[in-house]
Amino acid sequence: MPTLAQAARALAVREVSSVELTRACLTRIEQLDSTLNAFITVDADRALQTAAASDQARARGEVGPLAGIPMAIKDLFCTEGLRTTCASRMLENFIPPYESTVTARLRAAGAVILGKTNMDEFAMGSSNETSYFGPVRNPWDTSRTPGGSSGGSAAAVAAGLCVAAIGTDTGGSIRQPAAMTGITGLKPTYGRVSRFGMIAFASSLDQAGPMTRDIRDAAMLLQVMAGHDPLDSTSIDTPVPDYVAALDRPVREWRIGVPEEYFSTGLHPEARAAIETALEVYRGLGAVIVPVSLPYTQHAIPTYYIIAPAEASSNLARYDGIRFGHRCDQPKDLKDLYARTRAEGFGPEVKRRIMLGTYVLSSGYYDAYYRKAQRVRRLIADDFSRAFRDHDLSVILTPTAPESAFQLGEKNQDPVSMYLSDIFTINVNLAGLPALSLPCGFDAAGLPIGFQLIGRPLDESAILTMGHAYQQASDWHTVTPGISP
Repeated sequence: MPTLAQAARALAVREVSSVELTRACLTRIEQLDSTLNAFITVDADRALQTAAASDQARARGEVGPLAGIPMAIKDLFCTEGLRTTCASRMLENFIPPYESTVTARLRAAGAVILGKTNMDEFAMGSSNETSYFGPVRNPWDTSRTPGGSSGGSAAAVAAGLCVAAIGTDTGGSIRQPAAMTGITGLKPTYGRVSRFGMIAFASSLDQAGPMTRDIRDAAMLLQVMAGHDPLDSTSIDTPVPDYVAALDRPVREWRIGVPEEYFSTGLHPEARAAIETALEVYRGLGAVIVPVSLPYTQHAIPTYYIIAPAEASSNLARYDGIRFGHRCDQPKDLKDLYARTRAEGFGPEVKRRIMLGTYVLSSGYYDAYYRKAQRVRRLIADDFSRAFRDHDLSVILTPTAPESAFQLGEKNQDPVSMYLSDIFTINVNLAGLPALSLPCGFDAAGLPIGFQLIGRPLDESAILTMGHAYQQASDWHTVTPGISP
């Protein structure tokens, strides 16, 4: 499957039509998705209609920046007339009456939506195993998880079921699966991309972003997705730079901060070795490596698992069987309707987080847990600000995940072990910063390893430039899994 940039060039010179490209993706989905389970809904007829319309528009000279590009969308973006489940029984048959801003902008740019990808239920998970529609399998080894929660989008891109995909990232849900499937995943600054029409998990942390084969594709997609949206009160009203034009800037003398806390106990030796090799590549490009410290990193996991469940318990209170979503059969009274609807509609991990969030928000515990967590969140954000300022850093480089893809079922009985899968990514969400993951090698089992570049607020251009420089000097991003029908 071509990259987005390659597909755009081929479409422009009429080497291939959008209908042909879309048919190739649909054929690949038909051949492989029974194994991978990357899609919840495939919208083949409408995708082909859109592709045909795109080819006709191109013939008239009407070409958008994503004209005719077949893409996949994580199944928590509302898509008018197309089922949006959030991988939950609660929304198994929900047909949104409106379009999210992200998907509306992609459609306006000419993208062809192939369907909606599998994910952890309500984006709560790090392995894609909490989905009501079954787990996604990693195309590099189908006995293993692709990571989560955007595991369906990651697997679809890695296996060539689509040209590119969209995911969301609340605590690492774009970057962690990107690392585990050998693709590029970008979480923009909080507020850079509209959340309107995204089904909320934790509203102060959720952010949409591209999942692609390489950095150039991520820049092309972000260019379309980013920008102020009056329908989202948290959307930042600031100009969007030209991300693609910034890719080829030289990185000589750029300063890369490397925090010691991210390379301590818990990081697998093979991941450490691959990332140290990546740092050597940057040294060879003329970048300056600067040791830094982010001392509040150790508090990230407990802070995140107070704030995110608290917001989730509030956001998911709306699913009560009254207005939309699943409703239990023949309730005895209103209380029975609420209790049985929610008990039947939510899976175990979602219930666990609702209970945890309700507890930390309850009378007598709010100050002890939630308010304290918000104060620690401020300290974590200050850590990054201080490091960037005091060391005049261009970016910060860390591992994306402590290990490569783990076996399906390996961590299901140990939630804390599962939560630690995001230990290197959740700080970024708590601080609202942009970050991306890109591949930098393989372990002895042949599984991808990724590293993470973190930028200053609204400076997606810096991490994209740094990532592109690395991919120009390496070829890990060009290696694809050998999965075949």
